[in-house]
Amino acid sequence: MENQQRLQGKKVAILLTDGFEQVEMTEPRKALQEAGAETHLIAPNGGEVKGWDTKDWGQSFPIDVPLDQARPEAYDALLLPGGILNPDQLRMERKAVEFVRHFFEAHKPVAAICHAPILLIEADVVRGRRMTSYPSITTDLRNAGADWVDEEVVTDQGLVTSRKPDDIPAFNRKMIEEIREGIHDRQHA
Repeated sequence: MENQQRLQGKKVAILLTDGFEQVEMTEPRKALQEAGAETHLIAPNGGEVKGWDTKDWGQSFPIDVPLDQARPEAYDALLLPGGILNPDQLRMERKAVEFVRHFFEAHKPVAAICHAPILLIEADVVRGRRMTSYPSITTDLRNAGADWVDEEVVTDQGLVTSRKPDDIPAFNRKMIEEIREGIHDRQHA
């Protein structure tokens, strides 16, 4: 596979909680691992998180690191899966918002799909950014200062965003490219 080992030595945090859109975690995580990255599922509560599989609850996945023990400086990049429940719950967690802000302040790549940019709004990191998302949060992103566009994948100085599960192949390619590039000096909080 052409991606094999392109991310060797990179660690990627995957921040999520119950109700994440399952395929928006499993497929990007698989792509990251196939590219050689180490991935850690991080959630506010230890134990397991339960995915949402399109129209009903999906599988449960073991958490690698509870959020209160996760150190953002130990990771090279951040992946934020979508789903409606997941980012809405995370934005109410002060530690989750601070965890996200760290990646922007440290100029590290961040990949957010579907509804995940709601968490980026809460972290106050979307102003002046060109990005996309699930269409239902377009107004929220524009009101927060983002330049929202309807495209399958958008990259803005290390921030990768996509709209929905159908966009995952393009999202994965861009996410891997940005993580391989590493620090983006113009990535900002």
